[in-house]
This record gives sequence, C-alpha cells and structure tokens, in this order.
Amino acid sequence: QAQLVESGGGSVQAGGSLRLSCAPSSYTYKETCLGWFRQAPGKEREGVATRASHGTTNYSDSVKGRFTISQDNAKNTLYLQMNSLKPEDTAMYYCAAAGYCSGAQLRDIVYRGRGTQVTVSS
Repeated sequence: QAQLVESGGGSVQAGGSLRLSCAPSSYTYKETCLGWFRQAPGKEREGVATRASHGTTNYSDSVKGRFTISQDNAKNTLYLQMNSLKPEDTAMYYCAAAGYCSGAQLRDIVYRGRGTQVTVSS
C-alpha cells in the first residue's frame, strides 16, 4: 500500500523557517487534492494548506502570508515552506492526498503520512 513520508520537521526559534517535504513511497500522486494539516496535543486537527490538481492553493487564516505549499512534479514531492514561525505553530504536521479540497481542508483523505514534529520556541 502506498505511503506518504514527511520530513523536514524540527525545533526552531520564533521567527525561524522550516521546509517540510512529503513524498509517496511507491506511487505517483494522482489524487485531486494534496495538502498539509496539523494537530497539537489537546487541540482539534487543523487544515493548514491545500493544493488542488489544477494548481489552486488555499491556506488557513492562521498561516496565510507565512506558509507556502508547492509541488515538484519531477520529484513527485509536496512541500510546505514555513516562514516567520510562531510558538502557536507547534504541532505534528501531516501531509495527505485526498479526493477534493475545501479551502484549506482535505476531504475524503485517501493517504496520509505519519507526521513530522515542528516545535517553535519563544
């Protein structure tokens, strides 16, 4: 079964940057919607960014202007560039492939990774 593998998480100070990567282990992305969501302990899952197959991107209000989602088709890799990180961005970040995007939310998730931890200190 196909798996998504995230990388690039880590610990940074507020104001710093990280770039997350997500690559499938054994197939080529073909779902309509690719994206990232995050979950912090004790909090609801939050859609962060999505990229539809036709290229439209959407972001949650909490990350708009700071995060950028992109895809390198040649490398079959999805990225999330995170700049101006804040302590409230601390969470486990997951990439996923889904049936469709609804704003920054992924709907009908088909595959998801195991997550990569992002920790931002003040």
